Amino acid sequence: MLNIGQAIKHELERQERPVSWLAAKLGCDRKAVYRIFAKCSIDTHLLLRISTILHHNFFTPLHQAADQEAEKPM
Repeated sequence: MLNIGQAIKHELERQERPVSWLAAKLGCDRKAVYRIFAKCSIDTHLLLRISTILHHNFFTPLHQAADQEAEKPM
């Protein structure tokens, strides 16, 4: 399954933006952003905000991962 926190961290690094930039955009401190990076799951409203801020759709890879999980035999 996709680790969404690590995906957000990777995209932020790809864009060469500091953690403090994302924290300012989200209206929180850097510690809160590092906690997001450590999460395997995230609230969809927060993910939408982050997707908008980073101009990156994080929902598509989550959807793809969910499809792969659904295709696995039980």
